[in-house]
Amino acid sequence: MKGVTHMALSKKPVTGMKDILPEEMQIRDYVISVIKETYGTFGFTSIETPCVEHIENLTNKQGGDNEKLIFKILKRGEKLNVEAATTEAEVVDGGLRYDLTVPLVRYYSNNAAQLPAPFKALQMGNVWRADRPQRGRYRQFMQCDIDIFGEPSNLAEIELILATTTTLGKLGFKNFEIRINDRQILKAMAAYSGFAEEEYDNVFITLDKMDKIGLDGVETDLLNNGYSKDCVDKYLDLYKGLESAPNGVAYLADKLAGVLDETVTKGLQEIIDSVESTKRAQFNMVFDATLVRGMSYYTGTIFEIAIPEFGGSCGGGGRYDKMVGKFTGNDVPACGFSIGFERIILLLQESGFQIPDRPKKQAYLIEKGVEGDRLCEVIAQAQKAREAGAQVLVVRMNKNKKFQKDQLTAQGYEEFVEFYKEALKN
Repeated sequence: MKGVTHMALSKKPVTGMKDILPEEMQIRDYVISVIKETYGTFGFTSIETPCVEHIENLTNKQGGDNEKLIFKILKRGEKLNVEAATTEAEVVDGGLRYDLTVPLVRYYSNNAAQLPAPFKALQMGNVWRADRPQRGRYRQFMQCDIDIFGEPSNLAEIELILATTTTLGKLGFKNFEIRINDRQILKAMAAYSGFAEEEYDNVFITLDKMDKIGLDGVETDLLNNGYSKDCVDKYLDLYKGLESAPNGVAYLADKLAGVLDETVTKGLQEIIDSVESTKRAQFNMVFDATLVRGMSYYTGTIFEIAIPEFGGSCGGGGRYDKMVGKFTGNDVPACGFSIGFERIILLLQESGFQIPDRPKKQAYLIEKGVEGDRLCEVIAQAQKAREAGAQVLVVRMNKNKKFQKDQLTAQGYEEFVEFYKEALKN
């Protein structure tokens, strides 16, 4: 109809999401292949879970602050009655997963009878959080997790750390740190200092800011929150003592004797020593008694990857032995490690990373008018080169051949073969 104007559709992605251009996609595909291959050598097998999860699973108070960031999904069809609803629960029944752990535990609980024991899972997939977008942080992003179910000993932690660090080493990362702690040590330090058990999580929230606000800041925060000076002094004296202790784990084992089961510190030291003596990448294991990690589902060991050039955590994980029980009624030992996939891609891009051993890229430029048998000859030649391992792009030749070649060179094409109607020119 004349005079009707149509509103243009939006070509920009939704806020907090991004389009991935070919150059980045090649790096992502390469990193995914290294991850899958390396984790495969450690006996991890790939699995997949749906991106939509039951809303009650996502809001069961296991996910910390992430539960405030869920993209919720309305009921469909006749089940949706917005006008009659008085609560959110009447209109929402699902949500996009905010991490891979909750769906994985549901998956394991549902399929344990068909899975080996122990079960070593590798899961890669997008997750969604309605977060404030910033550098390296999007509302849709890829996570990459490895988890072991059914292994109660610290062999699980040792294998997870070695698999993850071997992978990082293969991607060219070095001189990073794996920071490690144990939730049981955190609780014992709080108990020794006289804090009430119901206050532990609040104390840990303040402790988690130590790297930003320092000991003095933690002291001020705790006192402002109404904790007694005796408790706070005793608590911070433990951390002051750690600064000068040659071995932090041994220092706390001694200090917390009677409050902390000695098997905890013994197990932690064994993980550190085992990884240090068998590692295949350049990194250090560091005991960090201020490491908290936000998820409330952790029950034991917790760890984090610190890469200096990023200035923050590039992944982490820990033991969560009580989570399967929430689905099945029976606890199963579980431990996992997640690589900060998006941050690693960002670091590789910023460092000008080149994919090693990439197949040679050739471009066949075909003059306009090459057709029939002659075109089949060219395509047959391309097929032969591809079988030999080359990457071959077959395109029509532009009028401005120099500009076309410059563009292709920028895309990584190193060799050009030109085909004309009459004779072949190289």
